[in-house]
Amino acid sequence: MGVEEDLEDLNALAESTDAAVDGQAALASAVDSVTLQPAPPILPPVIPPPAVPVVAPVPTIPPVLRPLAPLPIRPPVLRPPAPKRDEAGSSDSDSDHDGTAAGSTAEYEITEESRLVRERHEKAMQDLMMKRRGAALAVPTNDKAVRARLRRLGEPMTLFGEREMERRDRLRMLMAKLDAEGQLEKLMKAHEDEEAAASAAPEDVEEEMLQYPFYTEGSKALFNARIDIAKFSITRAALRLERARRRRDDPDEDVDAEIDWALKKAESLSLHCSEIGDDRPLSGCSFSHDGKLLATCSMSGVAKLWDTCRMPQVNRVLTLKGHTERATDVAFSPVQNHIATASADRTAKLWNTEGTILKTFEGHLDRLGRIAFHPSGKYLGTTSFDKTWRLWDIESGEELLLQEGHSRSIYGIDFHRDGSLVASCGLDALARVWDLRTGRSILALEGHVKPVLGVSFSPNGYHLATGGEDNTCRIWDLRKKKSLYTIPAHANLISEVKFEPQEGYFLVTASYDTTAKVWSARDFKPVKTLSVHEAKITSVDITADASHIVTVSHDRTIKLWTSNDDVKEQAMDVD
Repeated sequence: MGVEEDLEDLNALAESTDAAVDGQAALASAVDSVTLQPAPPILPPVIPPPAVPVVAPVPTIPPVLRPLAPLPIRPPVLRPPAPKRDEAGSSDSDSDHDGTAAGSTAEYEITEESRLVRERHEKAMQDLMMKRRGAALAVPTNDKAVRARLRRLGEPMTLFGEREMERRDRLRMLMAKLDAEGQLEKLMKAHEDEEAAASAAPEDVEEEMLQYPFYTEGSKALFNARIDIAKFSITRAALRLERARRRRDDPDEDVDAEIDWALKKAESLSLHCSEIGDDRPLSGCSFSHDGKLLATCSMSGVAKLWDTCRMPQVNRVLTLKGHTERATDVAFSPVQNHIATASADRTAKLWNTEGTILKTFEGHLDRLGRIAFHPSGKYLGTTSFDKTWRLWDIESGEELLLQEGHSRSIYGIDFHRDGSLVASCGLDALARVWDLRTGRSILALEGHVKPVLGVSFSPNGYHLATGGEDNTCRIWDLRKKKSLYTIPAHANLISEVKFEPQEGYFLVTASYDTTAKVWSARDFKPVKTLSVHEAKITSVDITADASHIVTVSHDRTIKLWTSNDDVKEQAMDVD
C-alpha cells in the first residue's frame, strides 16, 4: 500500500511540471505576436535667441605683397672623382649591392675643412712611416762618415748652423726617402763606395778620426805668447805661495788683525773730492799703477787724464780724442803709464800720457765692453758684443787669440794676479775661467739668473767675484769649483766689482741704485755704503795701496773717497 501511494505521487509531480512548461511556451508565443510601439522622444523647451542689432559689413583690404629675402649662396662643394670601373668592381664590400655602394661614393661630398684634415692625417702618416723606415736603416755614427755619405748622395755635407746629430738625422731621413721611392740602387752604390774607400785607405781614416775633437791651430805668435805667459805665471805663483806659507808659519803674523785694520780704514771712508768729468755720462775709470793719475771715459767718446796728487782737488791733465763713438771703458797698464780705451766703434786704442795713439786694435764685429791688461803689461784683453773676447799683443798690435765660448754677448773680463788665468762674463748669465797657457775653458760658473756684468779675481789666488743684473754678487771658490757665498748686495743691477788689489781684504761693488758698497772678504758682511751720486754708478776702481776709491756715474761726476786716517796722515806730512 505504501509503495503504490509513492508511485502515484511521482506521477502527479511529473504531470504538474509538464503543464508549467507548456504554459511558459504559450506565454512566449503570445508576447512575440504582440507588436511594441516606440515611445516618443522628450524634447527640451525652445528658447528664442536674443535680438542682435545689425552691424555694417567690414570692408575687405587687398593683401600687400612684400619682397622676399634672397636665398643664401652655398659655397661650392668639391666632389671626389668617381672611381673607375675596375677599381669599383675589385673593391671589397660587406654589402650585397655593389652598384649601390659605388653610386653613393660618387655622390659623397667633402668640405674644405674635411679635405684639409684628411691631408694633414695623410701627411702625418707618411712622416710616421718615413721615421719608422729611417729607424730601421743603418746610419753611420761617425761625423766624417756621415759627411762622406751625404756627399756621395749628392747632398750638401753641412748646412748653416747644423750640428752633428742634426746632420745625422738629415742623412737618416734622406735614406728613408730614397728607400720609399725605390731608389735602392743609388743608396747601395753610395754604401759600396764608402766600403771601397774605407778598405783602400784605413790608415788615413784612423788618422782623421784621431784629430777629433775639432780645434783651430794657433799662430806662431800665440804659441810664443803662451810660453811667455806660462813662464811669467809660474814665477808669480811661486812667489805668492811662498809668501802665503811664510805668513802661515810665522807666529808674529796676525792675519785677523791685518784684516781688522784694513776694514777699519774702509769703514772710515768719506768723500774727499768731487769733480765734473764730462758733458756726457761717464762710463769708466782707472787708476795708474802708482795712483798719481786717474783716467776716465764718457759717452762722448773722449777719455781724460786727471792728476790726483793735489788732493782734495783733481786737475785735468790731458784729453784723449780719437774714437768716433761712445767710449765704454778705460784701463791703465800695470807696468807703464799707458792707457787703453774701448769704444762702441768696435776698436780699442792704446795711448801714452802725452796723448799720442800708439796702437789701434781692430777686428771685433760689434761694440766693445770692458777691457783689461795682463799683469805682465804685454797683452790686452777686450770683450765685445760679437760673443768673443780677444787677446792682443801690445808691442805689435797683432791679434793673438779670438776666443768664443759664450752664447751671448761678452761684457766683463779680468786677469788672474799670476797671469795664468782669465775670467770672462756675459749676457748669457755665465762666467767662464780660461787657462791662457793651454787655451782651454777650465770652469763654467753657473748661478746667476740674469746677465753678468762684472768679474774680479782676488789677490789670494782662489776667490772670484761676479756681479750682474740679478742684483747679487757671488763669491766663487776656484778650488771647490762652486759658489762660496751669495751677497744680496743692491736694489738694482751691479755694474762692476773690484777686489782690493793689495791683499784682497775687502770688495767694492758699484750699482745702478746710485750707491757703491764695501764688503768684508772674510765674512762678506757690509762695511761701508758710499752714497753721494745722484744717478747710476757705472765704474769703480781702487788704488794699489787701497788708500783711495774712485767712482764715476751717469751724473757726470767723479767722486774720490779717502779714509780719514789717510787724510790725517797727509795733513801731518804737509805740516
